[in-house]
Amino acid sequence: MSAVPASTTQPGRVYRYYDFVMAAFVTVLLCSNLIGAAKAAQVTLPVIGTVTFGAGVLFFPISYIFGDVLTEVYGYGRDRRVVWAGFAALAFATFMSLVVLNMPVAPFMADYQKSLQDVFGNTWRIALGSLIAFCCGSFTNSYVLAKMKLWTGGRWLWTRTIGSTLAGELVDSSLFYVIAFYGIWPLEKVLQVAVAQYVLKTGWEVVMTPVTYKVVGFLKRAENEDYFDRHTDFTPFRVRV
Repeated sequence: MSAVPASTTQPGRVYRYYDFVMAAFVTVLLCSNLIGAAKAAQVTLPVIGTVTFGAGVLFFPISYIFGDVLTEVYGYGRDRRVVWAGFAALAFATFMSLVVLNMPVAPFMADYQKSLQDVFGNTWRIALGSLIAFCCGSFTNSYVLAKMKLWTGGRWLWTRTIGSTLAGELVDSSLFYVIAFYGIWPLEKVLQVAVAQYVLKTGWEVVMTPVTYKVVGFLKRAENEDYFDRHTDFTPFRVRV
C-alpha cells in the first residue's frame, strides 16, 4: 500500500463549504423522515416484481452520500459533528410534532386534524427507531469509510463510498425495522420490507457514484483538504473534532 499523504487540517481552521454541506445534510435528513416517511409507494420492477417502500427511501440515502463526502474530505471528526447536529434537529422535529399534534385544535381546523395526525403523528416506536437507526448507521458509515481510506491509501474512492454505505445502511435498516415494527408486523413482513429498503438505498449509492466523485473532487480542490484519520479518536460520544 502506498504511503498515506499528510493531512492539511489545522486546529480552528475555517472551511468555505463545510457549513453548506452540513445544512444540506440536515435538510435532507429532516425532509426524508418527516415528509417521505408519511407515504408508502409501490412500483413494479422488471424481474423483481412489485416492491413496496417508504417514499423517503428516494431521498434518505442522499444523507449517506453527504456523510461519505464529509468523511472523505474533512475527516471522521467533522462528520461526527454533522451527525450529532442532524440527530438534534431530528429529535427536536419529533418533539415539536408531538407537542403540536396534541395541542387543542381550533374548531375551524378540526377537519384537518386527522390529516395532520396521519402525516406527522409517527408512533413513539417509529420515532425512536428513526433516531437510533440514524445515529448507529451514520457512525458506522463514517467509521468504515475512514478506515478504508487508510487501507487503500486514498485510492479507489468508489470502494469506500459503496462499502461504507453497505455497512451503514445494513445497520440502519436492521435497527429501524426491528425497533419500529417487530411484534406489530409478522416477522416475514419485517424482513421483506427491510431487505427491499436496503437494496434500494444501497442501489442509490451505486447510481450516484459519479456525482459523489465530482463533489468530492471539487471540495478537495476548493478546501485544499484531503483528510486521513490516522490518529482519530473514533468514539461517537463527542462533538469536538
